Amino acid sequence: MLKTIRTFSYLFGYLPFTIRRLIKVKKLSRQLDPDVRDLYVDETPKVWARGIMKRTKSTISITGTEHLPAGPVLLISNHEGNFDIPVLISTIPKPFGFISKVEVKKLPIINDWMDEMNCVFIDRSDRRSAMNVLKDSVEKLREGHSIIIFPEGTRSKGAGVQAFKSGFAKIAQDAGVPVIPIALYGTSAIMEKNNNKIRPAQVQVEVLPAIDAETVQGMDRKQLVDHAETLIRQAVEAMQANL
Repeated sequence: MLKTIRTFSYLFGYLPFTIRRLIKVKKLSRQLDPDVRDLYVDETPKVWARGIMKRTKSTISITGTEHLPAGPVLLISNHEGNFDIPVLISTIPKPFGFISKVEVKKLPIINDWMDEMNCVFIDRSDRRSAMNVLKDSVEKLREGHSIIIFPEGTRSKGAGVQAFKSGFAKIAQDAGVPVIPIALYGTSAIMEKNNNKIRPAQVQVEVLPAIDAETVQGMDRKQLVDHAETLIRQAVEAMQANL
């Protein structure tokens, strides 16, 4: 229980201390090179995410970062639990935005940082919102920013990789960017498997070789979805087998 209180206290308690930095970030010109601006913005979310993970006392290992190319990419990952985003922000050496429920926009400071990180918001009560998410994600990628998507749509809570939805394939093909598959294992053991109480866990992150833009364009949507799902599923199963 103490770890749970400490982790969530930091999660929200650290944010007021970022306001001065947030003001500086908001003053940065949007005309700056996206890589330069995004790296500057990413410094604070990284500190925040690493602080969260430190308080869970989890061990995180990452491999395959050499597969991350320069320029905008669409990152895709399996989705085990609520700690996937802090784990990925803290370990992936490339700034990225992500898709979040529109309800998060009601949270002060968090909402502002997510805007600066180029996150995209979805209203699950509005069917048209899904189409807007696709459009907004493509726009962010074309502007030079990277985005991460969880193609399963919902958390597996450690039940294994679930079937991928096809939205990410349309986004990657419309934006003309590479797809970077990422395999995650162990995040559900931090909270979801413990009746929402935080426990230390061993978390593994593996960045898999890029599916380059030319290959993405050369596949039909179902082929791309099946290929990416197979790559991530096999990597996750290998992680599980090696524990």
